[in-house]
Amino acid sequence: MPIIKSAIKRMRQTVKRRERNVTLKRDIKGAVKAFTNAPSSASLSAAHSEIDTAVKKGLLKKATAARRKAALSKTAKSAGVTLAAKKKSPTAAAKKAAPAKKTVATKTATTKASPKKPAAKKTATKK
Repeated sequence: MPIIKSAIKRMRQTVKRRERNVTLKRDIKGAVKAFTNAPSSASLSAAHSEIDTAVKKGLLKKATAARRKAALSKTAKSAGVTLAAKKKSPTAAAKKAAPAKKTVATKTATTKASPKKPAAKKTATKK
C-alpha cells in the first residue's frame, strides 16, 4: 500500500479507470460476438458503435478501430449483410436548404462602428 498522498490518489484513479476500461472491452467483445453468431445489420451497427465509443474514450487507437471495423465489414460482406443507410434528420436538411442570411442593417452597423486606421508613417532611414 502506498503511503504518499499523491500515490494513494493515483491508486484510486487507476482502479476507476481499470473498471471503466474492462467494461468497455467487455461491451466490445459482446457486440462482436453477437455479430459473429448472427450477422445482421443491427448487430454490425452495434459492434461499430461500441468500437467507435472505445476510440472516443481513448481505449483504442484509431488505426486499431479501423482494422477491427474492416474485419467486421469483410465478414458482413461475405454473409451478405449491408448497413442500412442513415436517415437524415429533418432539421439538418432544413439547415442546409436555407442558410442564414445577413441583413443589411447588421452590415451597415458593423462598418460604421469600426473606424479606419490612419496609414502608418514611414521613418526615414539613414544612409
